Amino acid sequence: MMENEMKSCRNVNENPCNMCMPMGGIIALKGIAGSMVVLHGSQGCSTYMRRHIAEHFNEPVDVGSSSLNEKGTIYGGAKNLEQALDNVRRVYNPHVIGILTTCLAETIGEDVERFADEYKQKNGLQDFPLVTAPTPGYGQSHDEGYWFTAKRILVCLTETAPKHDRLNIVIPHISPADIREIKRILGLMNIEYTLFPDISDTLDRPHERPYTKMTSNGTALADIKTMSGAAATIQMGVTVEDSFSPGKYLKDTFGVPLYRVPLPIGMAGTDQFMETLQEITGQPMPASLAQERGRLLDGMIDSHKYNFQGRGMIFGEPELVYSITKTCLENGLHPVVAATGSRNARLGELLQPSIADGGEKIHILSETDFCHIKNYGEEAGANIAIGHSGGRYLEERAGIPLVRVGFPIHDRVGGQRLLSVGYTGTMLLLDRITNTLLENKHKSYRKKMFEQFYQAAN
Repeated sequence: MMENEMKSCRNVNENPCNMCMPMGGIIALKGIAGSMVVLHGSQGCSTYMRRHIAEHFNEPVDVGSSSLNEKGTIYGGAKNLEQALDNVRRVYNPHVIGILTTCLAETIGEDVERFADEYKQKNGLQDFPLVTAPTPGYGQSHDEGYWFTAKRILVCLTETAPKHDRLNIVIPHISPADIREIKRILGLMNIEYTLFPDISDTLDRPHERPYTKMTSNGTALADIKTMSGAAATIQMGVTVEDSFSPGKYLKDTFGVPLYRVPLPIGMAGTDQFMETLQEITGQPMPASLAQERGRLLDGMIDSHKYNFQGRGMIFGEPELVYSITKTCLENGLHPVVAATGSRNARLGELLQPSIADGGEKIHILSETDFCHIKNYGEEAGANIAIGHSGGRYLEERAGIPLVRVGFPIHDRVGGQRLLSVGYTGTMLLLDRITNTLLENKHKSYRKKMFEQFYQAAN
């Protein structure tokens, strides 16, 4: 069941479990080769988002701003946006510019799509790709911002193309390490593909000299234009609403067959991805991947005797929460809370069969905050938390250890290098979870044994 209120917490988001919509839009646009982003709104919004994203990826993150002030708010921000676009073109020479809106621009009703059309006509840039996406911070969360902007990229850039044999692989917001693992699996199966959007080498770039403001990495514009002719689309997004779905857009507009699969985390999730690839292409699973599957199965056997004592709180972006919850269930760890700050009804619907099979209740929280997550988790006897570094609130307030995964991770180095997908990534994630349970147990093991047996006997 969906739950959003608890008496001991105020009926507001005191410590939210999500970020604002344009932040997700920036990340999606950073996965496009030669792209630059302009936020139409106040300067503070772009500064905050640059810092937030840069602290997670440990990479420079350039975002332009129209720097709306009081005058622009009253009389309209067309001149500010025009100047911002001029500056970005002059300094970065991008191949595509994404224009996202913030709360301020949306509140005063800025028609950014009209501005973009007028700007292209005025400057003789009819063929220059400008992607517009209304993403007010008060609209929805960064997860919806990511998916909506990804869909808008296809709406603005994809053209009718001849049929070809490549697959479209549409991915949610996952780490660069996860994206590279998906590419490795596709390479082992000799599959031609367009992976979209691809931040693996834009937000986790190798160190290079001289430093360049723009990178040629990311999903190529030429490939995005021809996604309409693909043999099929595999969208790793089963919780995504149809109105935000890039795969659904390609299916409805160009007739590209759509296969929805969860993130390939866990045995069942990775098996489903592999089976879908084999169904579409007819390619068998390579022996090396079959060996990795066997190692994961062996590792699951090794850790099950520890994981069955785990009672987890899982939180973050809906797609990640769904896949990690399913992974915990197949490894003996019972999730007592599955929570997201996003407005997502499908998460609960998809987890209902697991709740029915598992016997014990899982509190599924949507549009929630950490106050509610903490209270529901403590009430259910949680002893481990799995999610982004915002969950350190749970460590500090409730003493519940946190396994960091997802976005953002601000209090550790290497969030962009955390691998959790595929058979190999699942094993690494499972090891992190199991070792956290063991470490927490051994911290107080002797004290509990002393209190339980020695003091009780005397």
